[in-house]
Amino acid sequence: MSDPIPARRPRHRGIYLLPNLFTTGAMFAGFYAIVAAIGGHYALAAQAVFVAAILDGMDGRVARMTNTQSEFGVQYDSLSDLVSFGLAPALVMYTWALSSLAAYGPVWAKIGWAAAFIYAVCAALRLARFNTQVGVADKRYFQGLASPAAAGLCMSFVWTMEKFDIPGPSVAFFAMPLAVVAGLLMVSNVRYFSFKAWPKGDRVPFIWLIAAVLIVVLLLIDPARVLFAVAVIYTVSGPVMTLWGRATHRRRVRRHASRPAG
Repeated sequence: MSDPIPARRPRHRGIYLLPNLFTTGAMFAGFYAIVAAIGGHYALAAQAVFVAAILDGMDGRVARMTNTQSEFGVQYDSLSDLVSFGLAPALVMYTWALSSLAAYGPVWAKIGWAAAFIYAVCAALRLARFNTQVGVADKRYFQGLASPAAAGLCMSFVWTMEKFDIPGPSVAFFAMPLAVVAGLLMVSNVRYFSFKAWPKGDRVPFIWLIAAVLIVVLLLIDPARVLFAVAVIYTVSGPVMTLWGRATHRRRVRRHASRPAG
C-alpha cells in the first residue's frame, strides 16, 4: 500500500506594497480625523479628511502607473473609503454639531445621531453599489455623489465655520439636513461628472494651466471657503445636469413623435 500523498500547504500570495501604503495612509487620515474630533479639534479633523481624499486619489493612479492593480487593493481601498469618507465625516459632524441637538429634548437627540447614521450608512451603500458596477458603468459619470465629494462638502463646511469661530451647536439645524442630503445624494441616481475620461491625451489647452494656477492661489489664500464653494458647486451640478438631461430627452422624444411618418 502506497503512502498517502501529503497535502500541499496553501500558497500565500503577497500584496503590492506601494499602492496599499497610500491606501493605509488614507485610512490613517480618516482615523485621525475621528480622534481629532473627539478631542474637539474640528478644523484639524476636517483637514485630515481632505488629506485622506488626496491619498485616496493617488493610490489608484500609483497602482496603474506601476501595473500593481489587484483585487485585494480594490477591496482594501473600499474599506479605507468607508472609514475616511463614511464613518469619519459622520462622527465629526455628530461631535461638532449634531450631538448638541440633545439640548432641545430626547427626540432631537435621536434626530441628531440618526442624521449622522444616515450619512454613514449611505456612504457604505454607495461604496457597495460602486463595487458591483465596476466595468459596467459609464466611466464619464458617477451614479450618485461620490463619497469623497460628499465628505468634502461636509468637512469644508465644518472647516469654514471653525475658521470664522462659529460653533457647531449654533448651526446644528443647518448641519443636520446637510448631512442627510449629502448621504441621500450618494445613493441617488443623480449623475455627476467623474473627470476620469477627461482629458484623453497628455496635452491640454493652455487655459487649463491658467485655471490650475488660479485655483492653487485661491486655495493658498483661503482654502476653507474655496473648498466649500467648489464642493457646493459640484454637489449642485449633479441635479442640474440630471434634470437638464431629462428635459432634453423629453424634447427629443416629442420632436420624434411629432414628425410625420413616411
